[in-house]
Amino acid sequence: MEDTDIYLKSTFFIDCDHPAIVAYAQSKTEGCTNDKEKAIALFRAVRDGYLYDPYHLDLRPQALKASNMLSRRSAYCIEKAVLLCTVLRAMGIPARLNFGNVKNHIAVERIVTILKTDVLVFHGCTEVLLNDNWIKITPAFNKSLCEKLGVPVLDFNGTNEAVFQQYGNEGAIFMEYLHDYGSFDDMPYSKMLSSLKEHYPHIPIPENLVLNLV
Repeated sequence: MEDTDIYLKSTFFIDCDHPAIVAYAQSKTEGCTNDKEKAIALFRAVRDGYLYDPYHLDLRPQALKASNMLSRRSAYCIEKAVLLCTVLRAMGIPARLNFGNVKNHIAVERIVTILKTDVLVFHGCTEVLLNDNWIKITPAFNKSLCEKLGVPVLDFNGTNEAVFQQYGNEGAIFMEYLHDYGSFDDMPYSKMLSSLKEHYPHIPIPENLVLNLV
């Protein structure tokens, strides 16, 4: 049987013992009576509490710590996956990170022009352990953005996977997974940077590791 203790520990990026993280997790799960209800509440809190923004990437290690996110209003998929993983652990629920490359079939023209592709590299996802099952959940797209893009709001019922919507409201293909990097107990920082450099060589990563793709 798998030892899940590692998925409850605090790490550099997943600093689940940080007082601000613990307070946030407790406030978002007030009234919940079990792990399933807590996981659903935390998923929705991270999904809609931070607007999805793929244009401003702060890749500095300190900036990617979950506790650093609590003062922000927006974030990209990796940050939101790290935060969700962290607050789940703060509530004693095993969680880990998963990363993959996804193809955006109705990509916003602006991001395609910048990336020179409709493939989003190293998309972040959280995996939560409930009832002895690992379940993938993706809190990246907030509700208002889904409405703007014309895709269903991605929700989590505590049982089934909640990854990127495969189809939009009109039945057209929306998102497609192309590659799975696997699951990790902490943020694979070096792998993330190398993947970004490999797939987007035309976008130089500055020395201060802060990218504004505008």
